[in-house]
Parts: sequence; C-alpha cells; structure tokens
Amino acid sequence: MGKVFAFGAASGHAARVDAVFLMILVIGGFFFFLTQGMLIYFAVKYRRRRPDRDNETPQITGNHLLEFFWIAIPSLVVLAIFYYGWRVYSDLNISPVGATEVYVNARQWLYEVKYPDGRTALNEIHVPAGKPVKFILSSSDVIHGFYLPDFRVKMDMIPGRTTTLWVQPDKPGRYQIYCTVYCGDGHSTMLAQMIAMDAHGYAEWQEHRQEEAGEKEHEPLAERGERIMRKAGCFNCHAVEGPEKIGPDLKGVYGRKVALEGGRTVVADEEYLRESIVDPGAKIVKGHPNVMPTFKTTLSPGDVDAVVAYLKTLK
Repeated sequence: MGKVFAFGAASGHAARVDAVFLMILVIGGFFFFLTQGMLIYFAVKYRRRRPDRDNETPQITGNHLLEFFWIAIPSLVVLAIFYYGWRVYSDLNISPVGATEVYVNARQWLYEVKYPDGRTALNEIHVPAGKPVKFILSSSDVIHGFYLPDFRVKMDMIPGRTTTLWVQPDKPGRYQIYCTVYCGDGHSTMLAQMIAMDAHGYAEWQEHRQEEAGEKEHEPLAERGERIMRKAGCFNCHAVEGPEKIGPDLKGVYGRKVALEGGRTVVADEEYLRESIVDPGAKIVKGHPNVMPTFKTTLSPGDVDAVVAYLKTLK
C-alpha cells in the first residue's frame, strides 16, 4: 500500500505515511456514507405517511448477533489502523546502520550544519541520494523545528537535548526545510534546503569543498573531539584502553547499556552522552562517584558534538 498514490513523496517512507492517511480517509469515508445512507433510508422508509395511521413502533428487545458485529468490526478496523500506523512510525523512528550523519544546530534564525569531516555550512545541507541520512539535531536558544514536508517527517530541536531524524532521498533534488515552531520575530525567514546529489555530483561537491579550503585541511569532527578531551584532562579519569579508572570506561560506550544508581538502565545514545558532558550529575553510573565537573559553560554546542563524534569511534 506504501506505493499507492505517493502524492509527490520524495522517498518510499514518505509514500507509506501518505498511505496511512489514505487508508484512514477511505475507511472513514466508507463508514460515513454507510451510516448517513442508512439514516436517510430509514428516515424515508419509516416516515409518517397519514395523520390517522397508528405510528406506534414495535418493541425491539435486542439482537445479540448484531450487537456483537457492530462492536467487533469497528474494533478490528481501529486495530488495523493502529498496527499499520505503528509499523510506519517505527520504521521512521529507527535509523538504519551506516547512515550518513549530519549535525544540525538551530539558533535564531538559521541552521548551522556540521559534517563529520569538520566542514560547516549555513542553511544548506548536501547529502547523497539513494542512501540514508541521519540528522543529529540540537538548539542553542529556544525550541525550533526541523520539517521536511517532501519526506513527511518533522522533529523538534530542543535546547539542552539532542533529537534525531533520518530520511533517504530516492532521487536528486532540492528539498525545503522549514522551522515549524514559532521561535521569535525571524521565524518566517528561518528556511534551509537539503540538496540530494547523485554519487558523481556528491563526490565532485566534496572535492570542490576541499579545493576551496586550499591546502589547509578541515579537522575531522572526531579528531577535534579527542583533542578537546585531552585538553580538558578527561583521560585522567576515563580509560579508552587498559584498566578502568575512576570514571566509567569509554571504550565501546556508544550504544551500550549503562547501569545507573537506583537500579535504572539506559542506552548510551547521543542524547545520553551530551547530557553526561554538560550535566554529569543527571544520571550517575552505578559504582562510580560523581566527581566530574560540568562542561555546560566551557564547551560550545559544536565542541559537544565533536566530543560525541569521538566517543562514537571508540569501538
């Protein structure tokens, strides 16, 4: 059903979202005309024809079989809508392994884009067509929105938190990005574009960007993160090789289940890692004292992105 009536969708997942709404529209329309048609039919059939006619209706005590079906059928229809919608939502919510990662930070009133190799841009995101792309979203000031209508996806960009969103553009093209949360006077001008390029065009764009930089190479995001951690003395307490130190071992931390004080367990995703950097006391790892200072005021959002990118390389 996901390929039926795509309505200009730019990806297969977007077509599936359209299919959910189309299914709800068809089912709702069917039952609307069914009930309204029956209403008109019975109103005409049992109308009062003569003033002197006995208009008393017969007493009906009930019909158990009819009652069973008018409860069972709507229940099954609602369950079908829920199941299909849940399947589409789950696929949209979990990015595939190996997706190209792009960091996007919002502030009044623009989008700052950072690529894993250290390159940056404003309000323009270049991605390869035909491959999944994962956006790692954050905000420096107020709540913003990241909305790609051609892909039927939208995610809030929240200060102090990290959210993610992924798409897979089926074909090259320019796709508009809108902010969907009123964020101040310049909200209506907060626009960006995602440019999906074929393999040859994307490779040429990467080469052109390197030529623009001259002989000075951009520092990859992960290398920048390692440098920041060394400068801050993080490796005095955290081990990436060898025996564990005062703090939790960082090798393989990304994606690992972490046991917390109080019996809770969380997965060390991007949001958890960022929170642990700017607010170490928010979630304390079991068996480790909370002696880490906060880096909330000493690291910029870009520095935090770099540290997280480095942590993700520690397999």
